[in-house]
Amino acid sequence: MLELIRTNADNAEFRELVVMLDAELKMRDGEDHYFFAQFNKLAGILGVVIAYEGETAVGCGGFKEMSANEAEVKRMFVRAEYRGQRIAARVLGELEAWAGESGYNACVLETGFKQPEAIALYQREGYEVIPNYGQYADVTNSVCMRKALDTAA
Repeated sequence: MLELIRTNADNAEFRELVVMLDAELKMRDGEDHYFFAQFNKLAGILGVVIAYEGETAVGCGGFKEMSANEAEVKRMFVRAEYRGQRIAARVLGELEAWAGESGYNACVLETGFKQPEAIALYQREGYEVIPNYGQYADVTNSVCMRKALDTAA
């Protein structure tokens, strides 16, 4: 049974998953990896969600402040052998709930055309493509997305 745990970026299992994420992104992004890696540091991440299957950390994601009203989703990852089970959607939903509880009314994120599975996930979960923001403004391989959060709870 999948269990979601809220923690922070100092969590050792989160850091292990991030190492796996970075290795996969390095393969997918090729020469572009080092450009993107500079924006994927763990500093500033306010909240982390880890998905556990039994004792095994199988997926993760985090968020940081983008602006007073928006949280930026970062470091989303699911181990390859656990994909296709909607784990990423569950992690993302928990991150959105936490961001909403923290006072944010929207989530934004950046992914890339070389991660079509990620783009499909975010679109399924209600994210819409927006103009590339900040450091991604002129990056043709980037896809930036946004979702308004239901904070009426």
